[in-house]
Amino acid sequence: MRRAYPSRHGLTVTDIEIPVSTGFSNETVILDAAWTEDGADRQERYAVRIEPDDGGMFPPQTPHCAVSVKLQYRAMQAVAEAGVAPVPTLLGYEGDPAVLGAPFFMMGFVAGRVAADVPRYTEAGFVVDEATPQERRRMVLSAIDTIAGIHSLNWRAADLGWLDPSGTGHPTTALQIDLYRNHVGSELAGREHPVLDAALDWLQANDPGDDRVGLTWGDARLGNIILADYRTAAVLDWEVCALSPTEADVGWWLMFDRMSFDDMGIERLDGYPTRDEMIARYEQVSGRAVRDPHYWEVFGAMRFCTVFIRLGDRLTAAGFMPPDRNPAVGNPVTAALAALLGIHNPTPDLLAR
Repeated sequence: MRRAYPSRHGLTVTDIEIPVSTGFSNETVILDAAWTEDGADRQERYAVRIEPDDGGMFPPQTPHCAVSVKLQYRAMQAVAEAGVAPVPTLLGYEGDPAVLGAPFFMMGFVAGRVAADVPRYTEAGFVVDEATPQERRRMVLSAIDTIAGIHSLNWRAADLGWLDPSGTGHPTTALQIDLYRNHVGSELAGREHPVLDAALDWLQANDPGDDRVGLTWGDARLGNIILADYRTAAVLDWEVCALSPTEADVGWWLMFDRMSFDDMGIERLDGYPTRDEMIARYEQVSGRAVRDPHYWEVFGAMRFCTVFIRLGDRLTAAGFMPPDRNPAVGNPVTAALAALLGIHNPTPDLLAR
C-alpha cells in the first residue's frame, strides 16, 4: 500500500480477519487500513485474495492464467472498465511472493450479505428466514440481469485474447472439453472416475457447435454475489472465467439451482423464480435464446465434478475426511452428474453417510 499510495502517510493495518466461510479456493483476508492524507485522518476496509498453495481449482485456460489471483484481477479489471457488471474497487495486484508468501490482489470491501453454501441458503439463513417472496424474486432476477450484463462485454474490444485457449481468436466448446479432459487425467493420477469419463464423452458427442462466444464468469451462482437490498452489489470469484459459449454460465446457474432445491429435496421458496422463468429473464435481458439448456447444465456439472477431485484431495490431506471415503470421486456432484446423464453411478457417495 505504501508503494501504491505514497501520499498516504502513517499507514497502518488493523483488525485482520479471515472469514470462516473462506473455503478452499482462495484465502480471503479482511482488514482495515488507516492513514493520514492531505491533513485528514482516513480509514477504509479492504479485502485481500491470496493464491492457495497448490493453485486454483480449475484448469488454466492459457499459460497467462496460471496464477489464479492474477487471472481474477485481470478479468475484474476488464469488467470494471467495460461497466457491464458491478465488481469491488480494485487496488492492485502483487505477484511477488515475498510480501505475503504468495501472489495476491487487494480490493475494496463491499458491504452486504452473501447467501451461504453451508448450510445451503435454500434450507437456512436470511433467504429462507427473512426474505419476502418479492425480495427473493428481486434477488434472483437481479443476478440473472448481472449475468446477461457480463455476456454483453465484447471480449475482443476488451483485449481478452490472453484468455483464448485456441490462440487463434476462435475459442470453441471442443477446446473446453479437451482442456477439462486433460485436467481430469492429471488430477486423477490413475484413479478411475467412470461418471466423469462418460460425461466428457457425452459432451463431445453432443457438442452443439455454438459459436456465440463471450466472456463467461464461470462460477455464476448466488453464493458469489454480494447482495444489498436483495440486488447484486458486487460479483466475486472470477478464477474460472473463460471465453466460451455464454450458455455455459446459464447451465452453471441452473445446475446450482437444481442442486439447491431438487437434489436436496427442498421445495422452491415462495417468490423464487422457476427455472423456466430464469431462462426467460435471461433471454429477455440478453437478447439471446438459451439453446439446449440441458447440454449446458451437464457441461456445468462436469466442470463442478472436476473441482471435487482437488477439493476431495484437499479435504483428505487436511484430515477432514479419511482416505477410504474417496471424496474426490464419490461425492454428491458425481451422483448429480450421473442423474443428469441418466446413467448408473458405480461410485457410491460416501460423503452422505
